[in-house]
Parts: sequence; C-alpha cells; structure tokens
Amino acid sequence: MDNPLNFTGQTVLVTGGGKGVGKGITERFLEMGADVVICGRNEPDKLPAAGGKTCVFTPCDVRDHEQVEACVAFAVDRFGSLDVLVNNAGGAPFADAATASPRFSESIIRLNLIAPLNFAQAANRIMQSQDNGGSIINIASVSTIRPSPGTAAYGAAKAGLVNLGSSLAVEWAPKVRVNALVVGLTQTEQAHLHYGDEDGIAAVGATIPLGRMAVPEDIGNACLFLGSPLSSYVSGTSFAVHGGGEKPAFLNAANVDKD
Repeated sequence: MDNPLNFTGQTVLVTGGGKGVGKGITERFLEMGADVVICGRNEPDKLPAAGGKTCVFTPCDVRDHEQVEACVAFAVDRFGSLDVLVNNAGGAPFADAATASPRFSESIIRLNLIAPLNFAQAANRIMQSQDNGGSIINIASVSTIRPSPGTAAYGAAKAGLVNLGSSLAVEWAPKVRVNALVVGLTQTEQAHLHYGDEDGIAAVGATIPLGRMAVPEDIGNACLFLGSPLSSYVSGTSFAVHGGGEKPAFLNAANVDKD
C-alpha cells in the first residue's frame, strides 16, 4: 500500500509559514516530500527546511486581497498545482475590549477571518479545476470554544473562521474539503513573551491534562492528516488539538477530600 502521507509532487501553501506554528507545519510537509510555499510580509532570515527540501518564500500581506491573489498565482506558476492551503497567519496583541478602538478591532478581524476567506476563495478556484481537488485547513484557536479575555476580537474572529469553514465545505464539495484545527497553547520560539521563563512555561503546561503545551510539530502532524487521503471523508468539521483542554478550575477550588 502506498504511503498516504507521501506528499511528493503536491504543492502546499502555508500562510505565515516561516515561524512559530507555521514553521512547524511547513517542516512536516517538507519532510513528507511536498513542495511548500510560505508567505508573509517579511522573508525569514532562514527558510524552513526538512527532508532534504527547502520551502519557497513569496512576500504577501495577507490582509491585501490583490497580494493574496498574487500569492496563490505564484504557487501555481512555480509548481503547477495547489493541493493544500493552510490558513495559518493570524494573531492579536492584548487589548482591553472596553477601550479598543474600532479600527483596531476591525484590523484583528480582517487578519484572522477575512484574510483566510480571501485565500480560501483564491485557492478554491484552482482546486476546483484539478482532478484531485484540494484541501483547505484553517488554523483556529481554543479561543473559539472558551472566553478570550484580552483578545476578544481575536476569539470572535477565530470562532467565525470555524463556522466559515463548515459553510465553505458544503458549497465547495465534493472537490474541495475544508476543515479547521482548534489549536491549544503552543510552545514556540516566542513562548517566553507570553508565559515567562522555563518555570512559567512548565507551570502553564501543568494545567493541561497531557502535562505540556503543544509544540509546532503537533499541529503539523494534524495538518498532514487533514491534507492527506486518510481524511478523504472528513470535511466541514473542526479538530481540537489542545492536549485535553484545560483542567476545570473548580477541581482545585473544591473543598473535598480527593483521596
């Protein structure tokens, strides 16, 4: 039986694929033989490489519709197809919802919801013309399924992204599958900015049932599944990749004998 995770001859586009979670996704697809295009506003100092292959970078501000169209066209012109799109680019700084400006909130929603929609539309036009169609994977967040204090607009946008994918999966079937990953706390090269030193990172990891935060490779592995024939009957859904979520606070607060 052929390896269903062999992506040799397939083209994968990962937005924001040069760092953090996106880099982990890029490296896993490279390891499996894919031709990978990454995009971002600035080219990384060192392009992700794995499996004897190096990704290709093209500049793109994902919030600019014309640049999105050009990015997808670049991938197809370079490699001849577009088999998997991973809408990974996104994020948000901390902001008090009571005082955040309308312009700020709109920019967060544009980055985390409108930009993936624009990319998906551009990719779908290519995938619908291909014999094997394609797979679109939207990287969402646990902020879609729990409160997101300090990043309210981001949480709302990511929740919208999950719902968007379920609608697109219906409209674009059977050629194109659309799914989302609900990603939990992930230890990247910038984890110390959010969680402090190694002790802080370990303490946060201890709040997760599996005892650690995710690493980018974990998210990349889930993307391999959703981009492969193994998930050929999976569309319009969301997968939680969060290590079991967060331990309910009441378990520690309850005044009962746990022995």
